[in-house]
Amino acid sequence: MKIVYILIAILAFGVLIADHELGHFLMARLCGVKVNEFSIGMGPALLKKQGRETLYSLRLVPIGGYCAMEGEDEDTGDPRAFSTQRRLKKFVILVAGALNNFLLGFVIILLLVLLVYNKPFAVPVIAGFADGFPQEGEAGLMVGDTIHSINGYRIYYSQDLSTAVSLDDDGEMDVTVIRDGKKVTLPRYRLEAREYDGETRLGIDLTLVKGTLGEKLKYSCYTCYNFVRMIRISLHMLVTGAVGLRDMSGPVGIVSTISQVATESDSVAEGLLNVLYLVAFIAVNLSVMNLLPIPALDGGRIFFLVITWVIERVIRRRCDPRVEGYVHYVGMILLLGLMAVIMISDVVKIFHG
Repeated sequence: MKIVYILIAILAFGVLIADHELGHFLMARLCGVKVNEFSIGMGPALLKKQGRETLYSLRLVPIGGYCAMEGEDEDTGDPRAFSTQRRLKKFVILVAGALNNFLLGFVIILLLVLLVYNKPFAVPVIAGFADGFPQEGEAGLMVGDTIHSINGYRIYYSQDLSTAVSLDDDGEMDVTVIRDGKKVTLPRYRLEAREYDGETRLGIDLTLVKGTLGEKLKYSCYTCYNFVRMIRISLHMLVTGAVGLRDMSGPVGIVSTISQVATESDSVAEGLLNVLYLVAFIAVNLSVMNLLPIPALDGGRIFFLVITWVIERVIRRRCDPRVEGYVHYVGMILLLGLMAVIMISDVVKIFHG
């Protein structure tokens, strides 16, 4: 069964890349930009079909794809080339891929919540405490308090509470609650999991609300927002050195993680649902990462839109698009090198546990 999950994971990753490139393709067509080739997959072509002006291809390696627009990095003289378009058109074409990934992630989460999740939602309004909870009362937490944030981390649902506590280092945190309509901050408050009635938990009982259509829609929105927050936290940890290159994952590591999550599930149905949830997270992750201002990524191209606009306003002449093309080319080489290192690391982790 594991090989089936691996194949599903590879297919899912390929779908995410194809979805990203489809966003660029559809927006380019809508903006009147000529697309020379739209490819699903990379490597040797398995199928090709020449459209009126676009070559459509299905290629051997299912992880990847591209939307090759006329004049992406140079002026070809074609009035429909990407390089000759107004900046607003370039911007919407560049951001369309990330937007497509984000929307796909949101739709997956919304469908899972609408069709599968039938439990009430635990919102951060305190309904009670376990016997022996140590800091109950006016100087601590009280029934009816709405937990607003922990160390600045906004709390929306019960899982946010667990996440915020897990991110704390020493167990002492600034807990802000809404009490009688006012914000009250409890500094250096100790909130930690301990044993209550034979179960290890925080000891706080939260209010359950019915899963109405509106509540499910709101929960789906907050889930995607939480995905973005976790990406931001991960990037911060990477920059500060809290995590290293070994903790990063590329396509091989992602496929391995998806298959592992499915394999460790209690049933095939639960495994597939867990895979869908993880695919939604990866879709949002791809959306955010592609908008980082790094050369060769969509965010890098958007960054150059701003930079060239400023330069052209100063020198009062058009910048040569080939210069930007060279920068993105070097960026692509560096990114491919980084991906190769991460892929090797992923393979080593798989074979050595």
